[in-house]
Amino acid sequence: MNPINTLSITSNSKNWLNNSNQPKILHVFDEVCNLINEKREILSIVNAEIGNGPFNLVIKEPVSFTKHLDVESKILIEDKQLKVGDLIISFAYAQEWNPMPSWEELRKNKKEIINRLSLLQIDIENESILQFANSLSDAIINAYIPTIKSISSKLAGLGIGLTPAGDDYLMGAMYAAWMIHSQEVAKKITEEIANIAVPLTTSLSGAWLRSAAKGEAGELWHEFFEALIKDENMYLPMSEILSVGETSGSDALSGFFSVLQGVRRA
Repeated sequence: MNPINTLSITSNSKNWLNNSNQPKILHVFDEVCNLINEKREILSIVNAEIGNGPFNLVIKEPVSFTKHLDVESKILIEDKQLKVGDLIISFAYAQEWNPMPSWEELRKNKKEIINRLSLLQIDIENESILQFANSLSDAIINAYIPTIKSISSKLAGLGIGLTPAGDDYLMGAMYAAWMIHSQEVAKKITEEIANIAVPLTTSLSGAWLRSAAKGEAGELWHEFFEALIKDENMYLPMSEILSVGETSGSDALSGFFSVLQGVRRA
């Protein structure tokens, strides 16, 4: 089979490829194949339709992974190529994508952004999450680490699926922390959340939480944040986030909105 070309890669993905000695296939879906290495770090090989993410390798030619791979497929990394089963993925000329949103610009405009977002309402439908929402928001706003750690331990892994609802909610709240606080404070808050939550949840969900603790986000969130910064139509990027998974996108947005609504109440 001819090599499949890679459109984009992140520094995280490069590090994974350079430092993985015993990678395995974790999940195989039609448009996504998740790999995991001996340090429990994730690399997601995705079709272009999925787009960029903090640990994604985005390929140019569309592939139905389930037709080529299963969890027993062999993996080999050599000569700027990733061989997974019968797929040969060349990443020699991939463009590097930066998963870090423009947090400084979001902070500069946070008052106006929060006022705009106050016109919207993202309801928390999960009762298990709802009981912790206000307490977590207040703790993040006031950077009260003991409460943040306590509630994170209750939300981590809460729900079903590869990224449980409680984790998605935490991720959205972490993004809000990066927007309302200085880099130093946001880093402290989000690292504490990740340190508590990652051991209590799935490998994939943990990878997203670790990325959020570094201030990294996926492409759909970048588009949403850019719309907020530029005061453009935010409904389309919001709808794209809401369409992620059965409830993953809506749970994450709920976490984000909950903290910002708490700022407005304060």
